[in-house]
Amino acid sequence: MINIDFQIQPEDLKKKLELFWELSAEKIKHIDKIYDSSKGSPVFTVDGKYTTRGWTEWTQGFQFGSSILQFDATGDSYFLETGRKATLQKMAPHVSHTGVHDHGFNNLSTYGNLLRLMNEGKIPFNEWEKHFYELALKISGAVQAGRWTKIKDGGFIYSFNGPHSLFVDTIRSCRILVASHILGHVLQSENDEKISLLERAVQHISATAKYSVFYGEGRDRFDVWGRTAHESIFNVNDGNFRCPNSQQGYTGFSTWTRGLAWAMLGFAEELEAFQQISEKEFESFGGKEETDRMMLKAARATCDFYIENTPVDGIPYWDTGAPNLHKLGDYLNRPADPYNAWEPVDSSAAAIGAQGLLRLGKFLKEKNEPEAGEKYWQAGLTVMNTLLDYPYLSTNPRHQGLILHSIYHQPNGWDHVPAKQKIACGESSMWGDYHAREAALYLQRVNNAEEYLTFF
Repeated sequence: MINIDFQIQPEDLKKKLELFWELSAEKIKHIDKIYDSSKGSPVFTVDGKYTTRGWTEWTQGFQFGSSILQFDATGDSYFLETGRKATLQKMAPHVSHTGVHDHGFNNLSTYGNLLRLMNEGKIPFNEWEKHFYELALKISGAVQAGRWTKIKDGGFIYSFNGPHSLFVDTIRSCRILVASHILGHVLQSENDEKISLLERAVQHISATAKYSVFYGEGRDRFDVWGRTAHESIFNVNDGNFRCPNSQQGYTGFSTWTRGLAWAMLGFAEELEAFQQISEKEFESFGGKEETDRMMLKAARATCDFYIENTPVDGIPYWDTGAPNLHKLGDYLNRPADPYNAWEPVDSSAAAIGAQGLLRLGKFLKEKNEPEAGEKYWQAGLTVMNTLLDYPYLSTNPRHQGLILHSIYHQPNGWDHVPAKQKIACGESSMWGDYHAREAALYLQRVNNAEEYLTFF
């Protein structure tokens, strides 16, 4: 389990954060200069060079969003202009994309970050530009909410696998519905039926908490507190849950750690967002108190599972049930080894999960649970302290990735195994690099006493 450092403070990471942003600038410019965009969005590196591969264009928002985060952190206008220009020229198809569950990834990372910067006064105010960003987010949230499967106790945004499929990672993309709702938008259906985006967000979050997260009680009494399944399968004829499954993890009965991390961050972020929405708006679908209780339970459970099932330095292996983990011996009681001969680590899960730990910790501290809040907050700092250092921070100027040892799709064999290595290692992913930047910006703002970083 993670050896939580209860002494480290955000200001102790200042030097590491400064180096991080220096390296980040180099990586973004390198990609801008030589990447051939005609091949599609950059997804992950092979021998240190970004390449494309995948089922959908779900990483393009992370590419351009990284430039916008870089501007936010450093004030360098090069990154604002490149990020804003690319958003204008290339992101429109993502706003109206009906075939994916990734709207919160692509569009909040670009249009959302630009709107946030304008609202914060970090870029000049322009009324038409502001409305342009708002319209993109409104439509994106409605399009995402239209990808809907009804079940007996609500519904969910279905994955690209089809209407039967609930992905745990969609919980972070679900925030686009919340952003659209906060901007005053609704989804309109047949006969002008007005569908609440907040209600659909709550129903999706509830389905994720109920069917994708396990608590060791009731239906899953033989399971353990906080485990997650990547995919939950439903019978679309009668709306019944059928079984857990996995696409990128080892099995539906083990925990793919990036899926776990998506849940950690998704629940914590939505908890923060819902504090900005009045109780009255929740009255017609269960009430705000019950919604908060449900999300807080899931957030605690997933964060607890991460802490308990991750090596001492805070970097997890790619799946907690990976078949060769036993060959590593007592792997949870020593730092993760990305160069081992048996199973890959996934630094991108750490980059995502760290922010979930930090946000949950802050939330609980503000809800008069200082001891619990301190545990999660310090665990998040512990993970970030590891991630911002060797062997995870990429200092090689010829390597386009920023955070090393990320995994994409181990079951499909999509991850690069370098020469003289037995497992995939040493490579980066666009989502891992983006989320490391987001977590780094989060901590930098804490250090500088700037406005608290949220998607809303």
